[in-house]
Amino acid sequence: MSDTKATTGGSLFTPFNMVAGLILLVGGAITVLRFTGGLGAVTNLSDYNPWGLWIGFDLLVGVALAAGGYVTSAACYIFGLKRFHSAVRPAILTGFLGYALVVFALHYDVGRPWRLPYPFIVQPGTTSVLFEVGACVALYLTVLFVEYSTAPLEWLGFKRARNLVVKLTLVLTIFGVVLSTLHQSSLGALYLIAPSKLHPLWYSSYLPVYFFISSIIAGMSMVIFEGTMSHKYFHDKMDEAHLKEADGVVLGFGKAAAFLLFGYFVIKLVGLAVDNNWHHLATGWGLWFLVEMLGFVLLPCYLYAVGTRDKNIKMIRRTSLIAVLGIVLNRLNISLVAFNYHLPSSERYFPHWMEIAISLFIVTIGVLVFRFVVTRMPILYEHPDYKDAH
Repeated sequence: MSDTKATTGGSLFTPFNMVAGLILLVGGAITVLRFTGGLGAVTNLSDYNPWGLWIGFDLLVGVALAAGGYVTSAACYIFGLKRFHSAVRPAILTGFLGYALVVFALHYDVGRPWRLPYPFIVQPGTTSVLFEVGACVALYLTVLFVEYSTAPLEWLGFKRARNLVVKLTLVLTIFGVVLSTLHQSSLGALYLIAPSKLHPLWYSSYLPVYFFISSIIAGMSMVIFEGTMSHKYFHDKMDEAHLKEADGVVLGFGKAAAFLLFGYFVIKLVGLAVDNNWHHLATGWGLWFLVEMLGFVLLPCYLYAVGTRDKNIKMIRRTSLIAVLGIVLNRLNISLVAFNYHLPSSERYFPHWMEIAISLFIVTIGVLVFRFVVTRMPILYEHPDYKDAH
């Protein structure tokens, strides 16, 4: 993944680049087909299933995994945990790219990009949860862009503009946390209007709380996972401070994630008890629910706790992948798998291969942009002109 052409003058025709290029070509062709032939040409969406993979994965999963930005900046600038400072810029970059790609992916689902701002300027639906989600995501994307801008401003040598943005750090962080709290929970609230469609094991009046707490877990796990990948592929781009603080970031977030995962498990049990849904655990759906709760909540909780106790950095980093997959599974269960569970199999939704290809296309764009930025801008190291600024 490392940019060998930019750093060593090597060939562009690496296996990664060739696979990424193929994905981009296929995704580009499907994009043309989507905007010329409509949804029916590339998706299996229907009136029963108007929201598919592009909402379940690209939106719900994308927003959750991009939570590392507000989690890390809050830990560093609001709670004063300066030992996490080296993780802030990579987390902000990952968050900014995640939200930007969520908005990009929405264009495929909406189909008329020029109508994306309609809820704000044409017919504001201020009583709609979806309006609140859209407003908060738009505002938070702007906040992330301003927070991220310090890196390109340093890269371009715009010192005055960079210093102005730095002075706004605390305000931007607080604003970002407030906006994230609102829209992360509201994404769960979107499904409160569908009690007859979402399986009782996943439906709960506590869905907004579940989504918010799991987004913090997702953010911490994603920071650990992104750091693991960066250490493997961009180790040469990291300065001494980043390398020195890396293990502390992993241990700190691993410990916090263990506590949050256990708390999340407890409130899920509370939700089951309040709604008296215990009898559903004896069904096939109950078995799948237990796979999610035991295999992707309690297991990473235990592994995070053991890894933190033993200071086993490798265990914590490997556990972050399990936790990230658990967030993906949870969001897909709610939006796709357990949604419309009562319909016969012939009417159930399964994504078209072109829907999967577009999602892979969007993820690939994110990886390529991330690689481009970290190999050129001061993300994994501090700019020489600002080493005494922190």
